Formats: sequence, C-alpha cells, structure tokens
Amino acid sequence: MLPTPSREFQFTEQDFEKVRKLIYNYAGIALSPAKQDMVYGRLAKRLRALGLQSFNDYLQLLEKGNSKEFELFTNSLTTNLTSFFREAHHFPILAEHLLAHRSAGALHVWSSASSTGEEPYSIAMTACEAFDSMRPPVKVTATDLDTNVLETGRIGIYAGEEVERMGPQRVKRFFDKLPDGRYQAKQELRDMITFKRLNLVEATWTIRGPFDVVFCRNVMIYFDKPTQLKILERFAPQMKSSGLLVVGHSENLYHAAQLFKLRGKTVYELV
Repeated sequence: MLPTPSREFQFTEQDFEKVRKLIYNYAGIALSPAKQDMVYGRLAKRLRALGLQSFNDYLQLLEKGNSKEFELFTNSLTTNLTSFFREAHHFPILAEHLLAHRSAGALHVWSSASSTGEEPYSIAMTACEAFDSMRPPVKVTATDLDTNVLETGRIGIYAGEEVERMGPQRVKRFFDKLPDGRYQAKQELRDMITFKRLNLVEATWTIRGPFDVVFCRNVMIYFDKPTQLKILERFAPQMKSSGLLVVGHSENLYHAAQLFKLRGKTVYELV
C-alpha cells in the first residue's frame, strides 16, 4: 500500500494488524477494520513527536518494550467521550439505591472507566444531593486505563461551558469559578473520589470491593464477547449481594445471564 497524498507516513495493512494485535493483547480493545483511518491519525502524532519516519520504526519501538511509549500509544487509542450526568436516568436510580442502603454504613461506588472524571463527579454530586450533605457516607473509586485523563479527573478543572450546562444551582453548590472562566470541583467532592489507573483485562486488579454500585458504561462495546464475559465474571465477586451494575444505553448482558439479571434501564443486579 503506497502512501496516499493526504498521508505523511506509509501505513500498511500489516502495520494496522500489528496495532490491532498490540492493543487487543494489552487492553482487550477490539479495533474494527473501519478504525484504520482513526488509528493512523492518532498514531501519526506519536511518530512526529518522536521524529520517526515510518510506522514500521514506531512498531519496532513498541515491540522492544518501551514502557513509556506503550503508555502513550494506549492513551492515543483510548476513546474518552464523556460529560456530566451523561445518560441521566441512571442517577436517580443511584440516589435511591444509596439511600436504601444507608444503614449499612459507608457506601462504595466504582466508576470503572472514569475518563476525565465527569462520571465520578456526577456520582459524587448525586450522593451529596441524596444525603443533602457535602460529606455523605459515600466513597467513589475512579479507574481508567488512560493516565492523562486520570490526572484531569484528580485536578477536577473543567471548561466553563461544560460545567454551566448543569444549571446554576449545581454549579454554585459543587464548583468554584477560576479567574480564567473554568471551574474546579470543590474540595469536598475531590476528597470523595480516589483516582487510580486500572486495566480491566490485567490479571490482577489493584482495587478491592465489595461495591454497592459499579458503573461500566459504554466500555463493553470496545471488547469482543469473550473479553466482556471475563470482565463481568470478575465484576460479580467485587459487588455486594445487593449491588448494582450500570452499563451504557447500547450495551446488554444477555451473554452473562448466569451472573446478572436486568433490573431496568440498563441497570443490572446479581442473579
């Protein structure tokens, strides 16, 4: 395959297949053939940054085990589309569940693909509203594969336009406006959330349940069915017997019916 006029680097079918194999083996992400242009666009930036002339050189660097570059390679291919209170119907269900189990003491929620932090902050805000307190008995563990987005979440600073969509009441209660027009989540919210790097397909997880609620929304779509099932089999023992698993609007767990049953609105409970 020759370079097209719009492409700076040669990117062969063989190169693309190597990329697919590397990201699948490492992160379980199954890239479809339709993602070839996306992969080229994102990784071409890494070639420029490193001063490399070809994808072959770049792939050799990865295959030699350059751990820092492999982290940047993974970050480049990870999609981080998110927003505050995305799929809003899940949050009243979360609030109801937290209040129903308040007698159990401290409650623990896991955001397993936290991206830049909008989901765990939405969980934390929901908990504050449910308990009418900025210090509710709720802790949130937020994990992601991408180290860059985790740092954004830890800092908790977001564009004014993004925050203001939530409405003035929430903005005033949960955020401080910065001189540059951006907003930072209040310290009480940040104290509720622990951000950690975690690869869902790694043999060992660095977190421990049991969790009252697990959010794993719009993540399974990137995995093939066998990988999905392996992850779901590992979620189940991390959850309390009364726990909930929240997935994305386009996802279902029919292939894990022995583990989870539908409660409603893409929210599952243990069988």
